[in-house]
Amino acid sequence: MQKEDVLISNNTDSISITIITINYNNNEGLRKTIESVVNQDSQNFEYIVIDGGSTDGSRETIEKFSKKIDYWVSEKDSGIYNAMNKGIKIAKGDFILFLNSGDWLFEESTLSKVNLLINNKSDIFYCNTIFKYDKKDVIVKYDRKISFKFFIEDNFCHQATFIRKKLFYDIFFYNEKLKIASDWEFFIYAICIKNVSHQYLDIVVSNYDLRGISSRPEFRDLSLGERQQVLNTHFPMFISDLEMNPQLKDKRIPQLLHIKKFKPAWKMLKGFINFLLFFLPKQGHKKS
Repeated sequence: MQKEDVLISNNTDSISITIITINYNNNEGLRKTIESVVNQDSQNFEYIVIDGGSTDGSRETIEKFSKKIDYWVSEKDSGIYNAMNKGIKIAKGDFILFLNSGDWLFEESTLSKVNLLINNKSDIFYCNTIFKYDKKDVIVKYDRKISFKFFIEDNFCHQATFIRKKLFYDIFFYNEKLKIASDWEFFIYAICIKNVSHQYLDIVVSNYDLRGISSRPEFRDLSLGERQQVLNTHFPMFISDLEMNPQLKDKRIPQLLHIKKFKPAWKMLKGFINFLLFFLPKQGHKKS
């Protein structure tokens, strides 16, 4: 984790938004992302593009739209979260939206609608996203209660979440040692430990390109492993309580809970676990 001691203005008279796009050798996706941003009917935002030194024509695409980009750079970086942190340190807006290359804003009036809803009463605003599958689109809403259990099973989509920039300076920047789960670490820590204020906005903000690293099946084990590492670091007592039961010992908690994606099997397993936990000796733990 990286924490920066930087003074940020506390002026709350107006709210401004910075959109950050990071990219590496995804020229086709980058073009789609940039076009969705610069074609917004409201231009009341800052736009930053951080490219990792691409060699596939991405730099030329950025230069083509450079007059509509407030800041851009094309240079080598150490990964996704290093690029995101670069953008955060440059951003001037009160809230930040990370719209990575390949993702795009839902419609030309998206930011106009967001500007009417966002306010200074909360530090994180999470919205709806459209998951783009090969054969169909699925609208994903996060209108249920946000809790620790929510993050064990799910996460906000950063493509549709507006984060107050000051939080990164008050809490920490993205953990550059993680490859996939650093935004998940930030959200679960900010909300479940720091009790950061958050608010749901029932509006579709973006289309989510499911070809990204965090969505690809071959990186699932890496993602689960990183989430386990985060839980061990920030929530060791929670892990300890679950591992007190022999039936759950040595189980990777995220992997166990993510079985819920297979709904029938998940319901059976969940019922069995609840049955065990009810009848097993409580080993001295008081009911909370």
